[in-house]
Amino acid sequence: MTHAHPHTLHHGAQRGHHHHQQQQDDAGQAEILDLDAEVLAEHIAAITAWLPLKTSPRQIVDLGCGTGAGTFALLNRFPEAHVIAVDASLGHLQRLRQKACAQEADDRVRTVQADLDATDWPDLGTPDLVWASASMHHMADPDHALRNVHDMLAPGGLFAVVELAGFPRFLPENAPEDRPGLEDRCHAATEHFHAEHVPHRGADWGPMLIAAGFTLEGERTIAVNIEGSDSEAIGRYAFSSLLRIRGAAAQALPAADLAALDRLLDTDSPHSILRRDDLSVRTERTVWAARLT
Repeated sequence: MTHAHPHTLHHGAQRGHHHHQQQQDDAGQAEILDLDAEVLAEHIAAITAWLPLKTSPRQIVDLGCGTGAGTFALLNRFPEAHVIAVDASLGHLQRLRQKACAQEADDRVRTVQADLDATDWPDLGTPDLVWASASMHHMADPDHALRNVHDMLAPGGLFAVVELAGFPRFLPENAPEDRPGLEDRCHAATEHFHAEHVPHRGADWGPMLIAAGFTLEGERTIAVNIEGSDSEAIGRYAFSSLLRIRGAAAQALPAADLAALDRLLDTDSPHSILRRDDLSVRTERTVWAARLT
């Protein structure tokens, strides 16, 4: 459960039976979450600055916190605040705790391991702000989660739901040169997977928030377009993202597309995506801000 942002492809493995596979999946997802936080840091900061808050929050809950992209953006934005960071993955929470210690912010963060699909949530206090970035679409029953947030928020408190429009695009449209448009076809090939495993991806959360008893205070979509020519992190972000997309798209891709994708993912190949200097990060991020009145 996260950023896990835009990172819907971990969901199927989350239901798996194999502990080792789960650990590998968590590790791969954690790497993407960390890269996501690094590459999109300015955009996350812009969203925290936009939030229509009446006063600075003192108690914040980060639902599906992943490895802490939102947690640390919120701690930076609100220096008086304490954050309870909630996630199903113990590995993500350990990583977040290590970062908090490194930033000497461990006294301002409490981590809670919890399955947010469970009937009963842990006691998360009475926060002034609840933040859920790329986590609501993973919920098996989002209405249940919305009711739980409604019940715990302080009167006048704000609930911020942030969603990324799927995995970003990285390659130019005419790339790779031997299979132009490959990236779009890879994304199209994952649609069946997402429809089955993550049916709430791409949802309009505004009406759902209103139905749950919130007042919608604002909605904003931010276009993300980051040139990556001077950023080594963007190459790693593109590599990790396409590697995860391959897992969901492989069955549906033609053999020539799969071979071209594997050339991009071959770190020893001269065609490796890590060696390209024409990458960018292109996506959209939408935030809904809802108040408890």
